[in-house]
Amino acid sequence: MGKFVVKEAKGGLRFNLKAGNGEIIGLSQVYTTEDTCLNGIASVKKNAIEAKLEDQTVADFAPVTNPKFEVYKDKAGEFRFRLKARNGEIILSGEGYKAKASCLNGIDSIRRNAPDAPIVKE
Repeated sequence: MGKFVVKEAKGGLRFNLKAGNGEIIGLSQVYTTEDTCLNGIASVKKNAIEAKLEDQTVADFAPVTNPKFEVYKDKAGEFRFRLKARNGEIILSGEGYKAKASCLNGIDSIRRNAPDAPIVKE
């Protein structure tokens, strides 16, 4: 089972979503307070289930409404994703992947792990 790990960061707090094997599958922004950080986790838990997939790496992709996972290519040519809440804010981002299939597996892992993941403070 995955877990949300909350830890101090420069300027506040951030969280990572880790899979059962300890690998980080998603990173948050920096939050100024613990309450806003915990609200961010609650938003990920809710939106990961409802989110549609918008694959921006294909020609003439069809935009979808929020909440959504956006799959895109970064400047280095790697595949990445970001989870956007209903209000359009990015609430979780993924690392760069060489293969699109790996990026999609990361999204699937978030969908499986986030809803029931406990919160651990470091």
